Amino acid sequence: MVERDSLTTVGSRLADVRGRVEAAALSSGRDPASVRIVGVTKTVGRDAVDDAYQAGLRDFGENRVQDSVQKFSQPLPADAVLHLIGYLQTNKVRDAVALFDVVHSLDRIALADGLQHRAAVLGKTLTVLLQVNVAREEQKHGCAPDDTLTLLNHALTLPSLRVVGLMTIAPLVADPEAARPVFGDLRRLRDDLVAATGSALPELSMGMTNDFEVAIAEGATMVRIGRAIFA
Repeated sequence: MVERDSLTTVGSRLADVRGRVEAAALSSGRDPASVRIVGVTKTVGRDAVDDAYQAGLRDFGENRVQDSVQKFSQPLPADAVLHLIGYLQTNKVRDAVALFDVVHSLDRIALADGLQHRAAVLGKTLTVLLQVNVAREEQKHGCAPDDTLTLLNHALTLPSLRVVGLMTIAPLVADPEAARPVFGDLRRLRDDLVAATGSALPELSMGMTNDFEVAIAEGATMVRIGRAIFA
């Protein structure tokens, strides 16, 4: 009965988030199917992950490689996608490339080279996003906006990496509208990079539980939702 209650609760919360995502997309003139919900599972155990999968969630985001190695020692079903959304230390590259399908936190050339080397060894093409510190917060990781073109040009030369877009983490603010300029700046930066390189960058990973609706209005294609699903 406890397991069923847990599944029902996660399913209900996920349905609510889906409704909010759909409403935010439609109000911005966008197709709701263009926004993917990445359920952030860093604070919950494997049982909650499995409940969310049973409820229809297919994208799961983790912050720490070592915790994820243990949590996903039993692999997810083949149609699930595992995203690394936290800072990636160079000494964790081996495990990260083996485990994750998408890395959102590529923020430096040395890391790009490490990911390329490991992906090539495994015969894998790794999907990556460049993390940009749009708000220039000292305590946050991510490359500076002015350095993003250099990083992108380098990453585009690496055959085992597939660069699909950009990611940012907005400052935590009481009013979600205060985060809007950060999301807008990331979208404009993406557009400038596309114009400069001719490379398609369709994905914008931005927005979390407290501000994802504003992020969607500014063009987010991936929203990283934890508390609203797994609280």
